[in-house]
Amino acid sequence: MSGESDLRLLLSGMRPRLNEGRYVFTTVPGTAPEGLTPVVTVAEQEGLTLVARQEEADHAGLAYDYVAAWITLRVHSALDAVGLTAAVATELAAAGLSCNVIAGFHHDHLFVPHEAAQEALRRLTTLADRS
Repeated sequence: MSGESDLRLLLSGMRPRLNEGRYVFTTVPGTAPEGLTPVVTVAEQEGLTLVARQEEADHAGLAYDYVAAWITLRVHSALDAVGLTAAVATELAAAGLSCNVIAGFHHDHLFVPHEAAQEALRRLTTLADRS
C-alpha cells in the first residue's frame, strides 16, 4: 500500500495527534537496556540512539538533555514524497520551535520541546486547515 505524495493532500490530511508522555533522546554503546522499550532506534557509528519514555530512561539510568513531546502526522505519507518535512519544519521554525522528524513506513513523527507541545499542535493544525 503506497502512501500519499501530493503535498497539498499531505498537508491538508496530516491530522496531527499528540501522543501521551514525555520522550527523551539518549544513546547506548550496544543494545537497549532490559526493560526499556524505545519508540525509535537509530544505529549510528557512535552508538545506538534511543527515543524512549522519560520514565523508562530514568529507571535505566540513562543520560539525556532534551525532553520532547511526540506528535504523529496521521496522513499515510509516501517515503518519496517531497515537501512535507520542509513545510512542517518551516511552520514550526517560524514560531521558534525545534522539530526532530522521524519517518516511519506509514507516518511521520515529530519530536518537539515538551513544554511547547500544545503550541506545535496548534500551528500544525492551522497549517493543515490552510492547505
